[in-house]
Amino acid sequence: MGSRHMTAITGSLLTASFSTVMIFACTATADDQGPASGKGGKPVDEAPAGVKLTTLLPSKISVDNSSHKTAITATVKNGGTKDSGKIRLLVAGFDGLAVKNVKGCTAIAKADLPPGSNSAFSCAIDNLAAGKSTSYAVDATFDTGKTGKICLPVQTSDGKKTYWQQGPVPFGTTNPSPNAPATPLLLGTDNKPVAPGGDRLADTGVTADVLPLGVTGGTLVAAGAAGLWWTRRRPEPQP
Repeated sequence: MGSRHMTAITGSLLTASFSTVMIFACTATADDQGPASGKGGKPVDEAPAGVKLTTLLPSKISVDNSSHKTAITATVKNGGTKDSGKIRLLVAGFDGLAVKNVKGCTAIAKADLPPGSNSAFSCAIDNLAAGKSTSYAVDATFDTGKTGKICLPVQTSDGKKTYWQQGPVPFGTTNPSPNAPATPLLLGTDNKPVAPGGDRLADTGVTADVLPLGVTGGTLVAAGAAGLWWTRRRPEPQP
């Protein structure tokens, strides 16, 4: 695919977010997350020759029904034959899924979040060797009374190219269990929310917070299709 000059965050975003990193205690364990999956992921811009970047998410997570807390492992992998050089992984939450912390990463300022996102973190990676992967512990909350999605773009360090983007892909269940201690959610499953008490389904129709389909310079499309992130504003300052 031809390169398209897109960035997920601007230089001002990075400057602001460094001063607003949110640190949270570990809120849930990442036990029994099943095999990792690249479901909902597609290449966007063409990567350098010999570099093949992808991401993986757990096939299932468990949400505490009282606190709404959950833990997610986000993995970026270089399945190519050459080192990646400097790249970054973004972790963004949508709808009922909010990213509270990604260990070792920087929170993106609220004013600079992508359209439709409620939270996002940027993870700088100096280099990912050929055949290697690195994983990040993601603390999140999931309101099981709503649908929820997560998105993992892998970009150049300056954000001008997006080599790979997984999502926004949903976590959810078709069998809500609001009266149980926890609700298991599956990757790639549209959540069927149930109101507290389990006596009625929550409203899951189209609302005002649905992601806009058109943004200048590119389009962020619905879950399961390749989406392009924020438009380029200006180059980031180099550290």
